[in-house]
Amino acid sequence: MKVAIVHDWLVNYGGAELFVEYLLKIYPDAEIFTLVYDKKRIGNHFTNSVIHTSSMQRLPFASRLYTKLLTFMPRAFEAFDFSGFDLVISSSSCCAKGVITPPYVPHIAFIHSPMRYAWDLFFDYKRRSGRLTRFFMDRWIPSLRLWDYVSSQRIDTIIANSRFIARRIQKFWNRSAEVIYLPVDVSRFNPADCQREDYYVAFSRLVPYKRIDLAVSACKKLGKKLVVIGGGSELENLKKLAGNASGISFLGRAPDDVLQHHLQRCKALLFCAEEDFGFVPLEAQACGAPVIAFGRGGALETVQDGTTGIFFERQETDSLAEAILRFENLDTSGAFKKDVIVAHARSFTEERFQREFKAAVSRTIEAVSK
Repeated sequence: MKVAIVHDWLVNYGGAELFVEYLLKIYPDAEIFTLVYDKKRIGNHFTNSVIHTSSMQRLPFASRLYTKLLTFMPRAFEAFDFSGFDLVISSSSCCAKGVITPPYVPHIAFIHSPMRYAWDLFFDYKRRSGRLTRFFMDRWIPSLRLWDYVSSQRIDTIIANSRFIARRIQKFWNRSAEVIYLPVDVSRFNPADCQREDYYVAFSRLVPYKRIDLAVSACKKLGKKLVVIGGGSELENLKKLAGNASGISFLGRAPDDVLQHHLQRCKALLFCAEEDFGFVPLEAQACGAPVIAFGRGGALETVQDGTTGIFFERQETDSLAEAILRFENLDTSGAFKKDVIVAHARSFTEERFQREFKAAVSRTIEAVSK
């Protein structure tokens, strides 16, 4: 069976690119189609795969400026020809799911999220954008929404990475989606035979929507120790917010062994973002760490309240601070058991993902062939 995997872009390695590697384990000979590809920044990933790029690859500095060319992306993906393939799988949080396949070629779209900047986060992105960007957003986004809806109607099977995303798909595209949870790589994250220590961890890319500022401000207010792991545009702002709080430290980007060391020993992970799915809470739980998470989005499906962690209600410092104190009372009473937390994380296995995904593919192929 000749398989094509369509991915939005290959310019940095993250969770979405890890998902493509999971697909390649199922279909190792699949060819990859993507908007732009930066081999240097992706590194050794995908070196054994045939990679087809769009016409935008030929533009100067395409792998750096591609986000500025959103209005041209639909046409770029629709230009790919899949008439010689038996199966097309798209991995999409932007325009990759908009490819056109012949009626006899089944198309399965794994949706990490409908375009946030076109739908529910449009006004948030607009508030944080400059005047020129706001000007073009008002003129281009309405037509992009229309294309996004129309292109969603030609997908044979839609799979969402969480019930949260399935709800957004239903709302914006009026399509039902099957939910298949992503796996956590337990080979990278394991518990250790050690005692938890008196500090919290916040780990992610340091960008505004991750809301690491809440972790910093809440720990500063309560006088709690916090280790912030990750790099990004918010690093200097977060350091200024921490001020002279001696218990708050910043490690920057850290290798897996350093991250795992801290997750194995921390009191809990502070997870303040509204994520579509979110690998980080599961990675922390795979190390035996409880999670204090914002109670919205994918975290509601990966954290078990009162057993593997707790939730806070509002993305506000006081709400998180109250949750930290509530967590510590529960923790003192022995509510969070390491073996229970680890077992929960390990239920998100790659074997389960492969089994459920293969079943969805088989059902789709059967339906298209009738």
